[in-house]
Amino acid sequence: MAPRQPALPEGTDHIVRGASGSSGKEGGGFVASGADGGSGTDRLVSQVREQVSTIKSQATTRIRGIADESKEKATGLLDDFSEVIGEAARAVDGKFGEDYGSYAHRAAGAVSGLADKVRGKSVDDLIDDTRDFVRKSPAIAIGIAAIAGFALIRLLKTGLEDVGARDRDAANDGA
Repeated sequence: MAPRQPALPEGTDHIVRGASGSSGKEGGGFVASGADGGSGTDRLVSQVREQVSTIKSQATTRIRGIADESKEKATGLLDDFSEVIGEAARAVDGKFGEDYGSYAHRAAGAVSGLADKVRGKSVDDLIDDTRDFVRKSPAIAIGIAAIAGFALIRLLKTGLEDVGARDRDAANDGA
């Protein structure tokens, strides 16, 4: 009976004696098939790199789309806020006189101007402007971040308290 050959791993075509680091024993290492003599690991690494690159590209495209949508929503909110301030300014004009209403009119104009600036810039430009602002005025940037964080926490707490109150009311109505 002929000696039995070990089964070759997938992707190999022959055994090279001594390639496994054994000293003179039968067995040896395996060599990947293919004309270029490249290993299966190299092909696998190449495939992984291609997939990572594809996923990165898709993620970047999706994030840019979300950022553009968010920018449009933010400019819409700024426009709405400007209109509210403008209406308040007109009310102040009627009740207290145009001298007092002028402050509110200027505030409405400033908010409207901000909306126009944001609308006219790309997301990349806005990010660059933000980075420049933080570099030039880090203390102000930290203060703004702290105030925004505090406001966000308050909004979340209020929302969670409202949800908890509705849950309690629903439980009491069901009992």
